[in-house]
Amino acid sequence: MAFQEVKLYQTGTFVVGNRLLDDDQRSVQARMGRSNSLTSGHRACQGCGEALGARYVLDAAMRATDGKLVAVNSTGCLEVFSTPYPESSWQLPWLHSLFGNGPAVASGVAAALRATGRDDVRVLGQAGDGGTVDIGFGTLSGMFERNDDVLFVCYDNQGYMNTGVQRSGATPPAARTANTKALGPEPGNAFGQGKFVPLIAMAHEIPYVATATVAELRDLEYKVEKAMTFRGARYLHVFVPCPLGWGAASSDTIRLARLAKESGLFPVFEAEGGEVTEVSHIRRQVPVEEYLRPQKRYAHLFGDPGRPDIVARLQALADHTIERFGLVDAGDGGDE
Repeated sequence: MAFQEVKLYQTGTFVVGNRLLDDDQRSVQARMGRSNSLTSGHRACQGCGEALGARYVLDAAMRATDGKLVAVNSTGCLEVFSTPYPESSWQLPWLHSLFGNGPAVASGVAAALRATGRDDVRVLGQAGDGGTVDIGFGTLSGMFERNDDVLFVCYDNQGYMNTGVQRSGATPPAARTANTKALGPEPGNAFGQGKFVPLIAMAHEIPYVATATVAELRDLEYKVEKAMTFRGARYLHVFVPCPLGWGAASSDTIRLARLAKESGLFPVFEAEGGEVTEVSHIRRQVPVEEYLRPQKRYAHLFGDPGRPDIVARLQALADHTIERFGLVDAGDGGDE
């Protein structure tokens, strides 16, 4: 049979932004009028979390600003796979900056718009963790200190994936990369290094800081739209798994993003003026091993004989994060 009619019965659910819901209940991605700001034709890897994250973020921002948006993009995977000369997959005003000056360029665009009286046009800067946590960190801090009217988004895939999967300041402990080999008494990336930029952004006491993952589309779209209700510096840190760099199946991108949150390794929350205001609670807490095993970058922890001691240290880090942010709500069984 060449054609089979598909019948959908779950008319009341929010699955994939369900198009069977009333229009005002649909996610941005489920609306026929979405902007498709990052459109087809790009060259991202199959299952690329960053491509998903950028599409969700930009379409939500375009909706929130009624299409009056300029995007500034630092060098990195997102820029490379979306603009192979002379092509482009961007359907909005889009600028490519250098690896380290994306926040500064975005601040300059915002200043230029303000000088010409165009306060109706908003600015969104974006970069991977390399261009945010490491190379662009100084200009990002400057943007926060000046409270420039920019929403800056970090798509965190925990490494320099475009240049060969090297360690970044967002690479987690024990993860294997091209320059943190799975060798020695503590294989993979060292414990105690790196930084969690959302907390640093909060220390600047900027108007709005949030974290999100590509596993929770509605939450991500909500936070982008909420960020656009503020003026001044805002920061959104989006967890985006990388099948190539992590050695994971391309079909596991959403699953891994969900497990990162459910294990407690990646906290999902909002903050205003330096104080946490909302926390997305863990729905079904899982051990970190459930998140680690599908990724080849952690394969050295589960060989023969394996490294249960390092897995235990990673579990301790997750437990600390859960306690620090109150990610498990004992009053409602952990549901959000």
